[in-house]
Amino acid sequence: MALTKYQQKRDFKVTPEPKGGSGPKASAKELSFVVQKHQASHLHYDFRLQWNGVLLSWAIPKGPSPDPSVKRLAMPVEDHPLEYGGFEGVIPEGQYGGGTVMVWDRGYWVPEVPDVDKALREGQLKFSLHGAKLRGSWALVRTGIGGSPRTKWLLIKHRDDHASSDDITVAKPRSVISKKLLADIAKANGGDIVKAAKADPPRKATRA
Repeated sequence: MALTKYQQKRDFKVTPEPKGGSGPKASAKELSFVVQKHQASHLHYDFRLQWNGVLLSWAIPKGPSPDPSVKRLAMPVEDHPLEYGGFEGVIPEGQYGGGTVMVWDRGYWVPEVPDVDKALREGQLKFSLHGAKLRGSWALVRTGIGGSPRTKWLLIKHRDDHASSDDITVAKPRSVISKKLLADIAKANGGDIVKAAKADPPRKATRA
């Protein structure tokens, strides 16, 4: 089952994360994507694409960049349930991924390849994003040979009208659903405010 690894890593009596299996039905018209800013043991951004009833997921330590000259490391992690795309809050310390989670961006994605499964197998998936912050054409490219779970990928922005040299993670640090910074989300959900605040930019950078 696609969500077995996800469910085995979590104690759903403790964590508020969704277990999966009762989420929104897959849309025939739009495939969702979400980017979650996650201050766990280390800050990273979880990049997720809806496909085959789950959210395919990669952890991006430095976050996505709209600069085509910047290639961001993307480490594959376990598939997540579709419901996870709306999760924002605090995973209790001691649980897998303990820390504060923000829905940093979300929207829908459109494949730019005729066969997504084949592209994933071959390690080169091209797609366009239609989010509040991330837009335009992108690619996920596998750096090694084979399909090892720990094989590294790269998230790369293609050159188009949405390309930019701006550091979008600093320029637009707030949640797209609550408009809060990470420390504010921690405060509202009983999390570690000091730890969460380390992942926020200076308060003067507070655009959405």
